[in-house]
Amino acid sequence: MKTVNITISIAKDGFYCAQCTDYPALFGGGVTPETAIEELRETLRITREDGRGKAFIYPDWLDDDYELTPTWDVESFLRYYSGIITPTALGKLSGIHPKQLWSYMHGRSKPRKTQIDRIQAAVHQLGRQLMEVSF
Repeated sequence: MKTVNITISIAKDGFYCAQCTDYPALFGGGVTPETAIEELRETLRITREDGRGKAFIYPDWLDDDYELTPTWDVESFLRYYSGIITPTALGKLSGIHPKQLWSYMHGRSKPRKTQIDRIQAAVHQLGRQLMEVSF
């Protein structure tokens, strides 16, 4: 089964986009990340039905089974989860100053790879800790 990487992003108006990373012309949009992914699935279904001769873009993996693997761009992730993971909280977990995280969230600056790695590690660590909680 082919793994197809997709990127989830949020437009300035709050509309979500799910886009094939290697084929940006294949995308879906919606009011939530889930609806954007479903719209992308529909785009892929229609592209597959139209076939190689009619579709403008037709990746070879459409002929086989594939799995969509979503990733987020940092700005969109921070905006989507801002009501749950604040810049202050993420700053404590990642060691990145909250004002810098705010700048990433609002598109004022773009994080370097090392900063992206620190944010991702902090979010994964939080996820692992939450999975261990019992009541």
